[in-house]
Amino acid sequence: MPGLLRGVARTAVVAGTATAVSNRVSRRQQGRWAQQEAQQQYQYQQQYQEQQPPPPPAAPADEMTSKIDQLKQLGDLKAQGVLTEAEFEAQKARILG
Repeated sequence: MPGLLRGVARTAVVAGTATAVSNRVSRRQQGRWAQQEAQQQYQYQQQYQEQQPPPPPAAPADEMTSKIDQLKQLGDLKAQGVLTEAEFEAQKARILG
């Protein structure tokens, strides 16, 4: 009987150790897989962001509207006599580029 008890105890210790080692290996593998998945997801996000087109440039209509408003103001200043013909032409050339 004592030999049988020793055998059962030894089997229990071996089985418990094997279970503990197996669980630890499983946790480490899951951790590695989670880390690899996170890294792949990060790389995918970086590639996705690189593939996005740049934002559209400012609308040319806004720029043209601004230029027209400036020219109207210059015309008003010229009509009031604040600007001479030469000053008006110089400022108009500057606005129109």
